[in-house]
Amino acid sequence: MTAVNFKKIEEKWQKKWEDKKVFQAKANPKKKKFYVLEMFPYPSAYGLHMGHAFNYTIGDIFARYKRMKGFNVMYPMGYDALGLPAENAAIKAKIHPEDYTKKSIKNFIKQHKSIGLSYDWERMIVTSDPEYYKWDQWIFLQMFKKGLAYQKKSSVNWCPKCQTVLANEQVYNGKCWRHENTNVEIKPLKQWFFKITKYANELYNDIEKLKKWPEDIKAMQRHWIGKSHGVEIDFKIKEKTWPIFTTRPDTIYGVTFMVISAQHPDLMDIVTEKHKKNVEKFLKKIHSVSEKQKEELEKEGVFTGSYAENPVTGDRIPVYAGNFVVADYGCGMVMAVPAHDQRDFEFAKKYNIPIKVVIQPEMYELNAERMSRAYTGDGNLVNSKEFNATWNRDAIDEIAEYLEKRKIGRRVIQFKLRDWLISRQRYWGTPIPIIHCEKCGAVPVPEKELPIKLPKDIKFGKGNPLETSKSFANVKCPKCKGPAKRETDTMDTFVNSSWYFLRYTDPKNSKKIFDSKKANYWCPVDLYIGGREHACMHLIYFRFYTKFLRDQGLLKFSEPAIKLFNQGMLHGPDKRKMSKSWGNVILPETVSKKYGMDTARLFLISLASLDKDIEWSDKGIQGSKKLINRIIDFYSEFNPSKTSPRLESKINKTILEVSESIENFKYNISAIKIRELFEAIEDEKNLSKKHAEIFLKLLHPFCPHITEELWEKLGNKKFITIQNWPEADTKKINEKFEQQDKIFENTISDIAEISKIIKDKKKKEPKKVFIYAIPKDLEIFNEEKLSKKTGKKVKVFAVNDKKKYDPENKAKKAKPGRPAIYLE
Repeated sequence: MTAVNFKKIEEKWQKKWEDKKVFQAKANPKKKKFYVLEMFPYPSAYGLHMGHAFNYTIGDIFARYKRMKGFNVMYPMGYDALGLPAENAAIKAKIHPEDYTKKSIKNFIKQHKSIGLSYDWERMIVTSDPEYYKWDQWIFLQMFKKGLAYQKKSSVNWCPKCQTVLANEQVYNGKCWRHENTNVEIKPLKQWFFKITKYANELYNDIEKLKKWPEDIKAMQRHWIGKSHGVEIDFKIKEKTWPIFTTRPDTIYGVTFMVISAQHPDLMDIVTEKHKKNVEKFLKKIHSVSEKQKEELEKEGVFTGSYAENPVTGDRIPVYAGNFVVADYGCGMVMAVPAHDQRDFEFAKKYNIPIKVVIQPEMYELNAERMSRAYTGDGNLVNSKEFNATWNRDAIDEIAEYLEKRKIGRRVIQFKLRDWLISRQRYWGTPIPIIHCEKCGAVPVPEKELPIKLPKDIKFGKGNPLETSKSFANVKCPKCKGPAKRETDTMDTFVNSSWYFLRYTDPKNSKKIFDSKKANYWCPVDLYIGGREHACMHLIYFRFYTKFLRDQGLLKFSEPAIKLFNQGMLHGPDKRKMSKSWGNVILPETVSKKYGMDTARLFLISLASLDKDIEWSDKGIQGSKKLINRIIDFYSEFNPSKTSPRLESKINKTILEVSESIENFKYNISAIKIRELFEAIEDEKNLSKKHAEIFLKLLHPFCPHITEELWEKLGNKKFITIQNWPEADTKKINEKFEQQDKIFENTISDIAEISKIIKDKKKKEPKKVFIYAIPKDLEIFNEEKLSKKTGKKVKVFAVNDKKKYDPENKAKKAKPGRPAIYLE
């Protein structure tokens, strides 16, 4: 076996690729493009581990394959560098977040290159670069002009550990998404929002167009956006009209109480002095919880002292504050019909609120006083005046029409999706380009003054660090030139990642966010790879941004990515998710030195389907290393000769199989087919230079370094990575050979199974194998090849051979394509 210095080979070819700018992409309207992109990483100080390498290898294999197929491939990389983790880590290490980030990125780039990824590094972006976030600020100003960026007082999710506001999507089970043991609190603050709800209908309807997105992601987005058809009914409380949304106007006569969200910013306006202490006590124990938890929580509330007027009946209805109503869904208040809604029924029973039946089933009669649960089925209306005896489903439209005629209600479409809260009270984010003037209000910074850079003279501690910089905060109003204050909130970092895929198309443009011609050539992204945990945050936000920028005339498409692929997770040897916190990470540097990066790439994609979780195994990677070494040994001693028709058939068949499995992200199948082909090459021994080159081309996307090395040893001057992918000559595929190979492999499997049964029964491993085949099948079974494959001594007989060794008369069981087998 040839001793191989994998690290030396890797460094050699990585340098050659970089020096020759092999992977640099240029827009070419005459060439069909293909844009491959992975969700860019946050550059932590810990760097990359092999779990990350697995993710990036998926994209790299596809990018290399598509290049060889003749596509103009763009495959960039950048760093999502702003945000709380960098700020918190920098504070802990007592260095500036910028210095921390630059150091981390330098290490990330080194590691990314070491994996052999074919990125176009000329297109690299870093979101903490003012030349990048300048355009975040520009987008904000365009949204501000359109009324899509606005400020309002809101009860927000506050993480006391992060000392910042969290979006609803960043709260999991009442805890901060970054600090799983920290309870999220509720605080009233004036915050900046993006009016994503303006696009709610399009975001919802266009999910149907995402034909190549995973069905579970689409289902999660539908649920999150939550489209409902219903009616708004005008209730009055203290002379103020509250438009209450309901999908069940047929139950309007059964409303016996109202519930306002405990997080509603106007809650205290309707609380009477007598009930103020009770309400405040109730609010103290309210914490933000996930949508799922809201459904599971015991429903609690407190009477506000106020009453609402039912516009249909004129009844005075008590108003409660509750822990289960969402503040910004509809108007933040719901009408409750306890007889016909289980949640309302439980609440009414708990607080002794009257229950009024308005739907009677056909088979029996409900009695409000005797009900043990809500009746949620259909029936005829009762206690509903002129609508009595109407089937309740018919009454939905009839009552909606009644409300509209009297101008006390209207048909509407409502969404669960709420406007996107982007304000963060932290330093390491994009400054919001707004100046607050007592005279002029919120004034946008002139575009010519962008970027508004983060100041260096800040102090970290409690609260918002930007408020500690007088040079940053104290400015003149752009309108009246009077004294003013700069906005000290920064933007949520999901803002930075909502359009980054577009900046890759024109990353060095200092005059425009990007050249529309370039963006419309490269985009949408053809293949987007990332985790399913981003379904209801990033993957909705970047759809929203695409639609907004389209409406500004910058884009000609409405969805950012054609195909979305969610990869599985790599688990460590301890079967837990590979993570620095678990202490089970495997570093690329270690793998490169011990096994070679190509070995690791081949091993990782061989384990299972790419969307399934896989487990690192030192024993498993040894098998891949042995195969790589055998391939290197074969090519080190390679002497071209004529390829047999059987092997030529297999080569052409394998081209079809590997191409298909790559296209369908079944890389594990590709690995199996490549291994089988190489074993056939080893068995045949005779191989032409043309076919030796084809094998290397098939292996190249998976093992780029050693294939470049072996390609060069064959006497080729140009890179294998820019060669054409092999085309199968289907005329050379002989199905007879294919069938014979299948019979041979099945026989190997049968021998293994019989051997296992004998070993389990007799506690002894059989060492000899006797095969009995019908005469026409004899050519399939080569004794030497069978012995090598099974690790046992194999003897093959024709069933009609009178001299055969057959102590148990097994030969009579032989069938065409299925030989009889005896082991001892």
